[in-house]
Amino acid sequence: MILPLLNVNDLSMHYQTMEGEVKAVDDVSFTVEKGEAVGLAGESGCGKSSVAFSLLKLLPYNATIVKGRILLDDVDILTMSETEFRRNIRWKRISMVPQAAMNALNPVFRIGDQITEAIMLHEDVPEEEARDRTAKLLDMVGIDSSRADRYPHEFSGGMKQRSMIAMALACNPELILADEPTTALDVVIQCQVIKVLKHLQKVLGLSMILISHDLSVVGETCDKVAVMYAGKICEYCSTGELFGNPLHPYAEGLLSAFPRIKGGRSRLTSIPGNPPQLIDPPSACRFHPRCGYAKPVCSELDPNMEQTRSGHWTACHKANKHPKY
Repeated sequence: MILPLLNVNDLSMHYQTMEGEVKAVDDVSFTVEKGEAVGLAGESGCGKSSVAFSLLKLLPYNATIVKGRILLDDVDILTMSETEFRRNIRWKRISMVPQAAMNALNPVFRIGDQITEAIMLHEDVPEEEARDRTAKLLDMVGIDSSRADRYPHEFSGGMKQRSMIAMALACNPELILADEPTTALDVVIQCQVIKVLKHLQKVLGLSMILISHDLSVVGETCDKVAVMYAGKICEYCSTGELFGNPLHPYAEGLLSAFPRIKGGRSRLTSIPGNPPQLIDPPSACRFHPRCGYAKPVCSELDPNMEQTRSGHWTACHKANKHPKY
């Protein structure tokens, strides 16, 4: 039996705030196979980035992983000490392309120096070798290596994002977490960044978790999609299945609000209401206050994540044909 590279099992993570406990991630489970791209999709505030920071153990002081396991090649990385995790996992096996590269780069250091520092910090290599690797990494993402001595303000938004991709690849990781990698970029530059990610994934055999609220980016890049709502995964299937036959009303609503390039014109429809506050989320199904298909059972009983058909999992009484629906 071939184990997945990453297996997230019943992960729950909460933030402690002055107003109360925010249940940002609640019983989240998914897998990432070697060489596979998995998308985490949903509205802002649904817990996508909180999942990513949990995977890298880069949580703020007020965050706590309440339960769950994160298995990397069947080893629970949550049981590792910070020293062990930093030495063996973070950036060496799992790395991250953070949201808003223009804020992630240090404005007073040259781009090349920042990538070189990441290599030397995690690997015992001479500076000259680290700089050679930096030049190759920049070439790999489509930036001339001669620009390694430039400062971030001398790069365009797209070049900064590609620099962050180069930095994420600095220590030859197996899994990259790309958190909204196309945010604040125009559509032409978005296309370039997506092409770079897809090319590198194919050439290097990388696994990737792509976090985005933009379904067009997910559809173009990912093999599977986990749709998140209010800290939970509500639908999990292949990308083709999601776009061709969404079963959860929330996923259906997201796709209805998304313009299609092919086919006839259709009026876009938005999902009524707003995402709930996760300090006191709705009872049972968290989507029921906004769902046009909701029935009494939806506010009384939390739906289980069930396999509706092969490879297609849904947490919805309607989709799962609950007897009380």
